[in-house]
Amino acid sequence: MPSKPALPIHGFRRNKAAYSGVVGAVLVASALGFGATSANAAVVSLDFEDIAPYPNGNNVFIQEFYNGGTSSIGTSGPDLGISFGDNALLICLNEVGTSCSNTSRGGLGDPASQKGALFFLSGSETFLNYASGFDTGFSFNYVSFSFNGSVGVYDGLNGTGNLLASLNLTPNAGSCPGFDADFCPFSPSGVLFPGTAKSIGFGGVANQIVFDDITFGSDIPGPGPETDTVPGPLPLLGLGVAFGYSRKLRKRISGSHKLG
Repeated sequence: MPSKPALPIHGFRRNKAAYSGVVGAVLVASALGFGATSANAAVVSLDFEDIAPYPNGNNVFIQEFYNGGTSSIGTSGPDLGISFGDNALLICLNEVGTSCSNTSRGGLGDPASQKGALFFLSGSETFLNYASGFDTGFSFNYVSFSFNGSVGVYDGLNGTGNLLASLNLTPNAGSCPGFDADFCPFSPSGVLFPGTAKSIGFGGVANQIVFDDITFGSDIPGPGPETDTVPGPLPLLGLGVAFGYSRKLRKRISGSHKLG
């Protein structure tokens, strides 16, 4: 009898019939310059770290936290002109000694981006709008246990207009001993594209894919990529095909990783 797919929020551990699922998140952004009326030429990265107290119940909607407004619990962040769709949620990431979901960074990547990320529990996609627009590239870290995902870059709001770039994401979860998480570790993915983008669509099976370190203006995610060690063998997956995609990502991102 085939095993059931891991569930990011509910269920049991991976070695049982069903799996615990992915849950909740927190968002913090670092902006290195911002253009209010034209496409942003600087690199802006969101790491989902201060949207809700840690740990949390994985039920906080990001909403206008990065757009001069608030999240569903009234917290506010930097006004970057970036808003999230109605189903975009914060997932609480496990750390050593703290188990709040079935997802973790496993101690890899930016030390300041270990507690929160983006996911959704309804629909097959969630959107992000960047009203002033951004160009050059887009990137992120992600994790999926059993199902494919996708990301689309559009020149209109809410996934409208022309598709400037797209990425196909394959399951990449491995193992992160000590972090009590099946959805771990994350892998980087990125793309270069022409034109000015104003929205991003994050697609996949609800409660089955998580995104972190969402970065605008670069095909390399966050202030720092995953370290050179990820449970292996686990080659980098999900670097998609799109207009002008750069296959020459930095060596520290493009290689296979193993936990040391």
